[in-house]
Amino acid sequence: MQVKPVQKQTKAGQRTRFKAHVIIGDGMNYLGLGWKCHKEVQGAIKGSIIMAKTNIIPIRKGYWGNKIGECHTVPYKVTGKSGSVKVRLIPAPKGTGIVCPPVSKKVLQFAGIQDVYSKTSGKTRTRGNFVKATYACLENTYKFMNPDFWGAPDIKAHPFEVHQASLDKHERK
Repeated sequence: MQVKPVQKQTKAGQRTRFKAHVIIGDGMNYLGLGWKCHKEVQGAIKGSIIMAKTNIIPIRKGYWGNKIGECHTVPYKVTGKSGSVKVRLIPAPKGTGIVCPPVSKKVLQFAGIQDVYSKTSGKTRTRGNFVKATYACLENTYKFMNPDFWGAPDIKAHPFEVHQASLDKHERK
């Protein structure tokens, strides 16, 4: 996603290091994010790739409207935050595409999301926080269970019905 130089002021001058942000995804259901700061560009990229591979998360996808075809959007409205950047993803109808800025569009393509609306606020020029906020948004898709994923309810008989015979005996005495 990004490789940028960062500097620290020392007694002898400035010490320049390189910070890299990397996104890894299969384009279907999994996404990983990594970032690393190193003296050399190569070391920063390599370290961030390793971190991204260890931070892979599953992405839950859903439908907008009817459940026809494959899952194509986020299952419900989700929000993510990093620094001052807030990202909100909203489900969209099939064929809409990814309606969001180029940075988060790239992240959503790696995650396999095809249709989504988005709203961003805060200092989105800080690309690292913008990517982390989008990643947090997608991470939140697995933190909430909507009724579609509840499964069949396990309805048991009321205790009064289960113990009806013994309750009748006590009433007659």
